[in-house]
Amino acid sequence: MEIGKKVWAIAEGYIPAYSNGPEPEMTSHETACILNAGRQDAQITISIFFADREPAGPYKLVVPARRTKHLRFNELKDPEDIPRGTSYASLIESDVPVIVQHTRLDSRQAANALITTIAYPVM
Repeated sequence: MEIGKKVWAIAEGYIPAYSNGPEPEMTSHETACILNAGRQDAQITISIFFADREPAGPYKLVVPARRTKHLRFNELKDPEDIPRGTSYASLIESDVPVIVQHTRLDSRQAANALITTIAYPVM
C-alpha cells in the first residue's frame, strides 16, 4: 500500500536542556514517528533549520518497507548533535510516500508533558 507524502515539515521543535526522571524512558525528547506502509524501503533525509544559523544536516536514515521508525531527534549525531534548549524546525524528505507524526516529551518538572501532532504534509 502506498500512502503518505514525500516531503513533511515540522515547524516547531525544541529539545529541553535537562530532564527529570529515569533515563532513557523519561529523557526529554522530540520524536518523528515515520510510517512506511509501502513495499519499498524509504530513504529519509532530515534537515534542521534554526533562527540564527545555517541549517544542520542532512541526517540520513532508512525506514524499511512495511515498518515504522520512532526517531528521537536527541539521537541524531551525524553530521552534528541537535543543540538542546534551542528552537528549531525540521524538513523530512523521502524517496517514497510515508506518514510523519511529531511527538515531544518534556520532563523538566515532575508533572510531565507529552504532545503529539501530525507533521505538515508538503508534497
